[in-house]
Amino acid sequence: MVTAQLGNSGPAADVLIGGRWRQGGAGEFPVHNPADRSVITTVSNGDVADANSAVDAAADALPGWAATPPRERSEILRRAFELMTQDREELAALIAAENGKSLSDARGEVGYAAEFFRWFAEECVRSGGGFGSSPAGGTRTIVTHKPVGIAALVTPWNFPAAMATRKLAPALAAGCTTLLKPASETPLTALAIARLLTRAGVPDGVVNIVPTRTSGAVVGTWLADQRVRKISFTGSTEVGRVLLHQAADRVVNASMELGGNAPFIVTQDADLDAAVAGAMIAKFRGGGQACTAANRFYVHADVIDDFARRFGDAVEKLTVGPAAAGADIGPLISAKAVEEVTALVDGAVAKGARIARQATVADGVTGFFFPPTVLVDVPADADVVLQEIFGPVAPLVAWTDEAAVIREANRTEMGLAAYVYAGELQRAVRIAEALDSGMIGINRGLVSDPSAPFGGMKQSGLGREGARAGLEEFLETQYFSVDWS
Repeated sequence: MVTAQLGNSGPAADVLIGGRWRQGGAGEFPVHNPADRSVITTVSNGDVADANSAVDAAADALPGWAATPPRERSEILRRAFELMTQDREELAALIAAENGKSLSDARGEVGYAAEFFRWFAEECVRSGGGFGSSPAGGTRTIVTHKPVGIAALVTPWNFPAAMATRKLAPALAAGCTTLLKPASETPLTALAIARLLTRAGVPDGVVNIVPTRTSGAVVGTWLADQRVRKISFTGSTEVGRVLLHQAADRVVNASMELGGNAPFIVTQDADLDAAVAGAMIAKFRGGGQACTAANRFYVHADVIDDFARRFGDAVEKLTVGPAAAGADIGPLISAKAVEEVTALVDGAVAKGARIARQATVADGVTGFFFPPTVLVDVPADADVVLQEIFGPVAPLVAWTDEAAVIREANRTEMGLAAYVYAGELQRAVRIAEALDSGMIGINRGLVSDPSAPFGGMKQSGLGREGARAGLEEFLETQYFSVDWS
């Protein structure tokens, strides 16, 4: 087996169970670089037996980790933050290799991911609680919290570092032991983070990682085990529904961060330079492969031509190619992704939309590239508006009536993120309050922050990650009614 090594953060390419790296039970699978389709390395393919062993290890480690003083857990998480910051360049190179995103985006992700370790190191020692007398008298009520137990964590390929730390950090802070299944497209970053956590002092069995190509079987095994009490999943709404059905059979505590279809609303009095700058971040960070990415741009008819011109100018300046070449925009994750984005653009053009501006893909590339594209004259009922694009395509739709554009923005089962640009702040907030979205950027194109509650409404998910709420997702509340007569 070829093992990728990358400095201190270089991943062992096996499964991690009970503090031991070992060969997976189902052979190996390759990890590809989507920028050139080359094989980076091969990784052990975990199976059901590995899944069961991981639960055994997590169960053995749970009593000791749950009883570890919060200050000790906090110091370990703080060390993990420091190590991750120290290894930033190596981790960014690893993300760029297996995910394909630009080095600037990858560096940004590492910094964001590390912040979850720092944030929850601080929250770890603030578990909260309460004490008071009952209204009828004669008793005192003590409210406390305890770890929910063994937590199964399932992460996607588009943010291989941040999605892992956003789940691992609060789980470890709460005193839970963990089972992590990273996406098979990008397992190397998760394995590198596991090594980093070992260096930080996480005890054996507290973090167990099972890369696998048979995700349904592995995660299904975890959800069927009565010792597993938590599932935290980030991914598509379709897979989320399946996991929720499985979790319901045993009434497992579930957190779901699912799909999005974020509207980006620009009013006629908005600062267009600021709106364009925000649109570039909201749409093209990670090549548009983010659940929070701006998906459909509703621009007031009075300014849509000016916005399209300025936006198009910025898009055409983007460089597209491999991260190693210093490009602004990397490849999509797979050939299938390119096919799906292409079909959405072709469908919109067939309905009357027009490709106004495009960036240029570098000559001679062999990876899964799609040029950043601005579409104009887009019908409001085109699939490129109604569906999540997950690619670097920006469809522009004109509007004139505020109430109508709010109805259009809410005309979806998704409700994760949204963006509003308006000159009058009161108007921007009024529009934001009317949107059915869990997170709204007002005059800014970025909503993610470890100190803020990340999550959506409707079919975009259940629960929140980050902030105080992220810790509470991994805690059970208890209260003691104490006789005080």
